[in-house]
Amino acid sequence: MADPGRRAGRWRAVDVAATAGISVQQVRNYVDLGVLPPVERTPAGYRVFTATHVRALAVARRMAEGHGWARTREIMAAVHRGDLAAALAALDAGHAELDRERADIRRVLGAFETVVTGPAAVPSAPRRGVRIGEVADLVGVRTSQLRLWEGRGLLRPVRERGTNYRVYDVAELRAAQVVALLRRGAYPFDIITAVLDEMRSTGSAQRVRAELARREQELQRRSLRRLRASAALHDYLRHRDPGMPA
Repeated sequence: MADPGRRAGRWRAVDVAATAGISVQQVRNYVDLGVLPPVERTPAGYRVFTATHVRALAVARRMAEGHGWARTREIMAAVHRGDLAAALAALDAGHAELDRERADIRRVLGAFETVVTGPAAVPSAPRRGVRIGEVADLVGVRTSQLRLWEGRGLLRPVRERGTNYRVYDVAELRAAQVVALLRRGAYPFDIITAVLDEMRSTGSAQRVRAELARREQELQRRSLRRLRASAALHDYLRHRDPGMPA
């Protein structure tokens, strides 16, 4: 015997909710947000759901796995109000973000390899540290450049008690050399910041490489999730409009 809740192609809100393990209120919220298509109502005011709503809910959840709920709401709402161009633009923006992240990882890795294979580190600083003029001579830049890099948060010299002079220890000497080396290679400040952050947090070349490799793998997993989401969305669009070009 057919389920009375789905008779004549109709689904109750509770049945739709059960397909995704969510609450009836969430289903209602998704309708209000445009994540699900509009619903008709019975003369008594009850919402009437169909298999299309069930399909839309499954697509939305797949989309959320790949793009997150904020972008999923934007895309699905655009689809359901008939604005395919806006939906595709939001989808493309999500893929473009991954492309930028992938490019950033490669640039950071390339910058880091430049550091690793670059000139040997500057000599060890004396116990008292090195003042800014000496650092400038060691790395081949002006003191004004070191101050600029400090202002950008790239360098973190301490202040000498009594004189308030900047003092660089061995780690900051190395950081100054890294910044100088990468700036000569025309790397932008955001990439240099990323390299320095990695060096300061991991402490070794091997750990930096491992961390960047881990990020690349995670990015690949996210990319695959978005690819599956895009495929699900395409099938849903064809379901809504069988005449849509393939």
